[in-house]
Amino acid sequence: MSRVFWDTNLFIYLFEDYGVLSKAVAQLRSRMLDRGDQLLTSTLTLGEILVKPTERGDAELYRKYEQAITSAATMIPFDVKAAKVYAAMRAEGSKQSLRAPDAIQLACAASAKVDLFITNDERLQGKHVDGIQFIVPLGRTPV
Repeated sequence: MSRVFWDTNLFIYLFEDYGVLSKAVAQLRSRMLDRGDQLLTSTLTLGEILVKPTERGDAELYRKYEQAITSAATMIPFDVKAAKVYAAMRAEGSKQSLRAPDAIQLACAASAKVDLFITNDERLQGKHVDGIQFIVPLGRTPV
């Protein structure tokens, strides 16, 4: 069993129709369930996912997304432990060249000591963050 953190874009692919990307995420989730892997994400992911339903005033979609994420994934908060990881990453500045939301995602994952952080954000791929064994793109997940 592995602890696998999904970046926001994977949930978007799962919920919306992004063709090949949506199929890849659905297959990944199926393999994770077969293996007994634990799915984790951050409370930031939930906030990002809920933006569109909120803009549209779509309460039903809002509830659907919230229920799907909170029931399928362990939610990692941006708490004091994650804030300290975030501060260290941001203090490194140009070495990490991370936007604040990306640093929050990575900090939450690192504070939870995940095995794998999966993203389709090319800026994050291959970065090294203590507390995360591997940061990989969706197309190269070893699960």
